[in-house]
Amino acid sequence: MDNIKSKYFQDYIPSNVCFGCGTANDKGLQIKSYWEGEEAVCHWTPETHHHGWPEVLCGGILATLIDCHTMNTAMAHAYRLENRELDSLPSYKYATGSMSIKYLKPTSNNEAVELRARVTEVKRRKTVIWCEAFSNGIKTAEAEVVGIRVFDSSQVQEGNVFGV
Repeated sequence: MDNIKSKYFQDYIPSNVCFGCGTANDKGLQIKSYWEGEEAVCHWTPETHHHGWPEVLCGGILATLIDCHTMNTAMAHAYRLENRELDSLPSYKYATGSMSIKYLKPTSNNEAVELRARVTEVKRRKTVIWCEAFSNGIKTAEAEVVGIRVFDSSQVQEGNVFGV
């Protein structure tokens, strides 16, 4: 990165092989999330093989986009609350505790998808995120996602992989 810090949350998770957000997964979705004020934003462009049916994005792909975008938002928000850079220690990782999605309209598979997420609650290891998905400027889905901090590098002890 030539001494210039990336604005994308995912670029600070080395060796991430997640299908949705892993920079180390060349067959994954490769989403990129960043702050725009108090919202975390992601723009992602589907390909033909992401169809649910002709012209429409697969609902499972949209759910994966929302899931990974919100978990990265939870992680970035935790660093932001501590006034720290994303590459500082301790490192945190989040996993989905629950996700409730309301599909409002079909999402085009021919247009970029925009995700906008904001944190609505933080309580100990739990972070609640509200996320909206847009296609061609039209809201097509909304979700409430609960992220659980499952890794804190300052808590890691020998034999405890998750650090909690």
